[in-house]
Amino acid sequence: MSDDPIRMVLEGVPKVNFFEGNRCPEDVPFPACVRAYLEFMGDSYGCDHVLVNNSNWKLGCTYAYIMGTSGAAFCLSWKKGWHGDNVAIKYMSSDPSEPFRRAFESVGYAYESYSKTDNDEARFRKLIIESLCDKGRPVFAFGVIGPPECCLITGYDEHGDVLIGWNFFQNFPEFSNGVDFEPSGYFRKRDWFKDMEGIIIVGEKQEKPSLNDIYREALNWDVKVVRTPEFYDENHHKGISAWQDRYNGLSAYSAWADSLSNDDDFATDDMPMLWKRFIAHDDVVGIIAEARWYGSMFIAQIAKHIWNMSEDLYKSASCYAAEHDLMWQIWNLVGGIGHGEDRVKNLAKPDIRKQIISVILKARDKDAEAVDHVEKALAKASVNY
Repeated sequence: MSDDPIRMVLEGVPKVNFFEGNRCPEDVPFPACVRAYLEFMGDSYGCDHVLVNNSNWKLGCTYAYIMGTSGAAFCLSWKKGWHGDNVAIKYMSSDPSEPFRRAFESVGYAYESYSKTDNDEARFRKLIIESLCDKGRPVFAFGVIGPPECCLITGYDEHGDVLIGWNFFQNFPEFSNGVDFEPSGYFRKRDWFKDMEGIIIVGEKQEKPSLNDIYREALNWDVKVVRTPEFYDENHHKGISAWQDRYNGLSAYSAWADSLSNDDDFATDDMPMLWKRFIAHDDVVGIIAEARWYGSMFIAQIAKHIWNMSEDLYKSASCYAAEHDLMWQIWNLVGGIGHGEDRVKNLAKPDIRKQIISVILKARDKDAEAVDHVEKALAKASVNY
């Protein structure tokens, strides 16, 4: 029997969850988990609406900062066929670890990733218990409950037979099998390994690049993410169909619009099929709305910090904010934000989809305009940077 305690829980780790109205929306799991981790470690970069103790620099919104440095604020993916994982940030690069590397580098933390393919349950259990017990650090995990999105492991029970933490999907009825709860609201999950893809163990604080260099690198990454039409790497992803025929950046808007223009996909009374199409579409609307809004905040923060970029970056931020507003137009065309059979049926109507397509193409043009301004800012910054 291990010498580690039977049970260990880090109390007070901030909750991560889909928008419930108690703080700004944070619907992209990984950046939200980084924000919560930094707050728990007393290393937050600030939040305009939630006061936290902070001995570092205040940027106004930690979540916006991570959305920006990781690239999540600027990416878009679309694989034809109405796939539910179009919103996964791992598809913004031919290397799925890229957004995670960039995020941790920007906050100055070492980390190690461990995949389920290369490790067994005993290894995962050992790493999780060591991080919690020896270091007092939550663990980033992918999956555990629901889709393989990021969550935080904040504790364990029964020597690791049960994991404890926060997960975006912990209250979804369709994923409730085997899920219980702590009095704090943390989930409890037994038989967790089968539903986990991997973990990230956060290491020590390390020296990070200057803020100027972090910002400049993030802007260059923004340009690459938006300008690269496909990130599929045949050698890196050989045999992995999830990367094949996947459009990214500006080309993803066109692929999304093309999918909506296919009347045959919607000429059916099969409601489960129509729901699948609606959810794939609506998830992208929601992510663009949130991501571009935080992208505009991030770009505006850089404009405040680097004076010779400010004119062009404020123009870019304005474009991203306008793109957020266009997504609300799309929601209004189907009957408003949210899910409902009336909205599903509205999306199936050719005239409504035609109007939505027009808005999507306007959003694509705004996205292109935003990155044009970023490129102009970077060109000016090369002088007297």
